[in-house]
Amino acid sequence: MPTAIIADDERLMRDQLRLRLSEAWPELEILGEAKNGEEAVELVEQLKPDLTFLDIRMPGKTGMEAARDIGERSQIVFVTAYDQYAVEAFERGAVDYVLKPTEPERLKVTVDRLKGRLERPGEKVNDSVQQMLSQLAEKIAAPKQKHLQWIQASIGQDLRMIPVEDILFFRSDEKYTCVQTASFEALIRKPVRDLAEELDPSLFWQIHRATLVNVNAIEGVTRDIRGRHLVLVKGRPEKLEVSRSFLHLFKQM
Repeated sequence: MPTAIIADDERLMRDQLRLRLSEAWPELEILGEAKNGEEAVELVEQLKPDLTFLDIRMPGKTGMEAARDIGERSQIVFVTAYDQYAVEAFERGAVDYVLKPTEPERLKVTVDRLKGRLERPGEKVNDSVQQMLSQLAEKIAAPKQKHLQWIQASIGQDLRMIPVEDILFFRSDEKYTCVQTASFEALIRKPVRDLAEELDPSLFWQIHRATLVNVNAIEGVTRDIRGRHLVLVKGRPEKLEVSRSFLHLFKQM
């Protein structure tokens, strides 16, 4: 049986990839999981898997750095979240990759490639691909974008990658934060106070200690009989309360 390990700092991503692999390649045995590049290198040394699925962005040692340490001891499959530069680079080289969130159709293509490569154990990664990996590693190591571009959220048993511009508002209770788009609702565990620090403040306004709203989704502001200011959201029935400390945001509206 072919064997593999999975390395990703997001547990939900590891769970989703494990599930998708079990569907696309039932014979593949997942020997272990790692939360970062250091753990991935250690697992390869201990378990000697045929394949190693590496998230290219992880804290500490990145997936690209881990791949260089692993070398030829395991076939590398990079996992990337809609990084167009990475996808183009992988498509040009003899390197396999998986997109996050994992799409069954695209994963099947990767699985077919991997089966073929495992049947040719003497095949090595050529110099041009090694050069491409070095260039990509430099790009991955560059500072991340200042503001969040995607939100990872759970919808039932599935994990979705939601572009932040598609989100109308975030609203928290004691345990979860609701992520509301025009077509669906999802849940995350990150509180509003943390989101407020990571999102672009010109796109998302905090209007309450438990609420962030997309500026482009604001239809207007009204007052109820109790004198509270409420934000009207385009296409939604909800009215989001504005705390007094955030009323200054609407003075020019």
